[in-house]
Formats: sequence, structure tokens, C-alpha cells
Amino acid sequence: MTIDQAGRSRVAASEYAQYACLDELLQLQWPRTEAPAELSFIITTQVMELYFKLLHHEWVAACAKLDAGDVRGAIVDLRRGHGVQDALNASWEALRTLTPAEFDEFRDAFGAASGIQSELYRDLEQSLGVPYPSRPEVPSLEASAARLLERRGLAGGWREVYGHSADYPELIDLGEALFDAADRFTRWKQRHLLSVWRSMGSKQGSAGTSGADWLARGVHQKYLAELWDVRSEAWV
Repeated sequence: MTIDQAGRSRVAASEYAQYACLDELLQLQWPRTEAPAELSFIITTQVMELYFKLLHHEWVAACAKLDAGDVRGAIVDLRRGHGVQDALNASWEALRTLTPAEFDEFRDAFGAASGIQSELYRDLEQSLGVPYPSRPEVPSLEASAARLLERRGLAGGWREVYGHSADYPELIDLGEALFDAADRFTRWKQRHLLSVWRSMGSKQGSAGTSGADWLARGVHQKYLAELWDVRSEAWV
């Protein structure tokens, strides 16, 4: 059977759609109002959750490599995660032009739903050392890195590594890759706060929070705190 160019294109598109599950994916957006801006809000939220999933995948892989002593492999996973985080942070651009009036058109429709209820977000925070005693444990970058340093006899932790950086070049690379992940995570929270300020000011937030005031209290949190603390030392 001869297949013309259009036919070949349709076959290719069908295979692409099947591989990426596009029929299912593109049916997952269900705005609850007629507000034009609601679709961008839903899609951006879903995109962020997908990036959370991908970032968690990279961090779990990095933890496994750290536990196996494969520092270089863990750095590769962390740097791949940096790219995910950069894309995640850039996702806020899709909501940057959302005005208070546009947001108010659909805000009541999602009721008590809030990003703070994201299970994947909490997994990521736990991986960066934030305790959630009521949740199951997840692979932790902080814990895996600490165990690695302990196995290598570095009882002083990151302070000892950075204090003798010439002796531990690979561990310095690891420390900086971990720091870059923590830094990007904090910047995501800062972008979140800016987006809230822009779209709703200081109005009451959802899920019982105080909105921007609640977010503002956490934007300076230093994840993987020891890697921030070593920067206050005098190393020369």
C-alpha cells in the first residue's frame, strides 16, 4: 500500500501522541469557570507538579548514588536536576501577568485548594532536610550526603571539607551542586511570593493560610543549612 505524505504525517503524529499519552494529558484540564485566565493557572500548576515529579526522580537517583559512594554520578544527577529547577522557576512567567481582577474571576472556584497541599513538594522539602514527622520518610539528599562524609571519616562535616578544600575537590563539587539545588529551591519560593503579591496582594490565602504573609515567613529558609553556614567562615 502506498502511503502519501499526509498519511505518513498522521502515522507519525499518532505514534508521538501514543508515546507521550497526549490524548490523556490534554484532557486533564477542567476549568470550573468561564474566566479566560483560569486555564493558564491550571496548566501552570500541572506543569509545576510534573517538574516536581521529575526533580524528585533526579534527587532520588542522586541519593542512591551517594549511598553507593558514587559522588561523580550523584553530581551528574544533581546538575540534571538544576535544569529541571530552572525550568520550574521559569514556569512562574506564565502567571506573571495575572492581574488581581483576572485572578478574582476564578479564585473562589478552587475553594480550599492550595499549593501547600502538594505531596511532591513536601517530598522535595524532606529531601532538603525539612522534617515532617507525620509523613513517611523519603530519600534525603541531606541525610545521604551526611552519611557519605561520615563514611569518609569527615566528622566535621561540610566545615571540614570546605576548610581543606584542596584535599577534597570532588566533595567540594558535590557541596556546590547541593548548594545550587537548595538555592534554586529557595528562589522558587521567592517567585511564588512575588506571584501572590502581584495577583492578590495581602488578601487571605487558601487552605487557612494568611496568603502572602504566610509565604513571606518562609522565603529566607536556608535548606541544607550547613552548606550556607560554611560561607560565614574565614577560610584564608
